[in-house]
Amino acid sequence: MKSHLRAALLLSPLLAIGAAPPRAATPGEVVALAPAEAWATVPAADLLVLDLDTGQRVVIALAPAFAPVHIANIKLLTRSGWFDGITINRVQDNYVTQWGDVTENKAMPAGIVANPPPEYERSSAGLAFRPMGYRDAYAAQTGHAGGWTVASDGRLAWLTHCYGMVGVGRNLAPDTGTGAELYAVIGHGPRHLDRNIALVGRVLSGMDALAALPRGTEALGVYREGAARPAIRIARLVADMPAADRPGYEVMRSDAPSFRQWLAARADRKDDFFIRPAGAIDICNAMPPVRPVKR
Repeated sequence: MKSHLRAALLLSPLLAIGAAPPRAATPGEVVALAPAEAWATVPAADLLVLDLDTGQRVVIALAPAFAPVHIANIKLLTRSGWFDGITINRVQDNYVTQWGDVTENKAMPAGIVANPPPEYERSSAGLAFRPMGYRDAYAAQTGHAGGWTVASDGRLAWLTHCYGMVGVGRNLAPDTGTGAELYAVIGHGPRHLDRNIALVGRVLSGMDALAALPRGTEALGVYREGAARPAIRIARLVADMPAADRPGYEVMRSDAPSFRQWLAARADRKDDFFIRPAGAIDICNAMPPVRPVKR
């Protein structure tokens, strides 16, 4: 009996050495297994819905913690019906889809701030910023705060121009744009625009509609005069929609253990397909996961 036990003990390390290591979880698997407390609901008051004349819908989460004056303008424009009938006027390949009043003569509703402050960056004070710890070409640090991708120099913080982010079109400084002309990034993140334009949100749903539009044929992807232009049939804030019709979304919390697991899995892929894990990640490849939910 003792000899059999001793043989088993001697053999067990060999079995452990020969056993295949556990397969690393994919980022998608981490998201699927994330518990309810790992998710934060996007407030209905900060969800902008654009229904296009193509029958497609675009839903944008607004970021009032970073551009409060511009976003107050956007909400006023939405609630006044100003965006209804506005056209998409520019689709530049690997860059942006942009919409606004092509005539530039449509009267603004009362109460619009005509030249908001340059909300291109904000103080880091009071911002629960969690740096990723990986190198970045444009900032001393990149990371996340409140479900947003953020860059920082330690004193100031700003949103990053990544795929799906929404910004405010403007003319030359000192113009800062009112929020009446908006664009969504549809290509490789143009991070050189960081701190030069007010970023106001992120497309949570409908990027396929914005990214698949025909490219404009004029300079910078502008549609030529007289060309058919896709239009916004109606724009609404989710908070103003009937309760039964309200879309809902959750963003993974950047302070949740599941988010850190997801970020590590994204940065150092060790699941079956990968031969050489990168061991690093760009902020634009670390957009917090989003999922639709029923309200």
